[in-house]
Amino acid sequence: MITREIQLTAQIAGAPALDDFTVAATEVDGEVLVRTDQVGLAATYLELMRADCTIPVPAWQPGRRVGVAAIGTVIRSDSPELAVGDLVQSMTGWSEYSAGPAAQYIKLDPIADPGYYLGQGPTAYYGMADVAGVGEGDVVFVSGAAGGVGSLAGQIAKCLGAVRVIGSAGSPVKVDYLVNELGYDAAFDYHDGSAADRLRELAPEGISVFFDVVGGEQYQAALRTARPGARFALCGSLSSQLGGAAERFPKPDHAAAQARGVELLPFSCHHTPDQIAAWREHFSTWLGEGRFVYPQTVVKGGIEDVPQVFLSLLQGSYRGNVSVRLS
Repeated sequence: MITREIQLTAQIAGAPALDDFTVAATEVDGEVLVRTDQVGLAATYLELMRADCTIPVPAWQPGRRVGVAAIGTVIRSDSPELAVGDLVQSMTGWSEYSAGPAAQYIKLDPIADPGYYLGQGPTAYYGMADVAGVGEGDVVFVSGAAGGVGSLAGQIAKCLGAVRVIGSAGSPVKVDYLVNELGYDAAFDYHDGSAADRLRELAPEGISVFFDVVGGEQYQAALRTARPGARFALCGSLSSQLGGAAERFPKPDHAAAQARGVELLPFSCHHTPDQIAAWREHFSTWLGEGRFVYPQTVVKGGIEDVPQVFLSLLQGSYRGNVSVRLS
């Protein structure tokens, strides 16, 4: 089978652009052949496209397929484990078809919206439940709360017992979305004045947990408004995603954190089977109880449209978890 896939033309050094990607025709063959129906996108992918990638996995190479999570339908199988027509998830990336051993595909229960499987729930749940240890009575601040991870993290905090959850976003529309659709207790536009002043206004007693995907000024604001003993789950630094590695992921101010009694907890989620299972178990329960909204943006297009959708995601054009449904 000849498939079209997205490859890097070169590893990205500065701001990403369309000419960093190319559509290539390649041959795929294996025990199972799968038609890709939908691919997931995440801002984290940009780091994997850099030569000086700071994530502890191999960086993506020019001339090789990029992307990670995909949902597809089995169209040929020589394995007793999978049948033609089965819905499967894999980490095969941005391509129209994929093939390989049956073990690299996870059979899924058919559901009305397979996009549920493509979200960043494992990262949000692991960071909020296991790293930050959110529980009854916590006051939680989530930066970048309208994005794929943040839109889930705030809801997870509420389900785990947080008494108040505050989010930041980049526009009044997104602020309204956080409060009126995702159940945040309060939110603010980080363009609207000092983030520290807004946090003091919305959490006068101080925050006990900070879930950070942005870094920069919002990290500093959280540090200035943290209670003694607050836990900071540090997931990323999207506010400084361009430049060299040291600029993209500046080291947090340990001295200032120690002086305030704040615990800094940097983490990355590898989406292990245990992490995925923990997320899906709680997500399905909360969704069934009507306590959870799955925020997502699904864009329809061909495989050649995926890079532009990815660039638009980085520019903040979408809300929630973003995927492309291939047509």
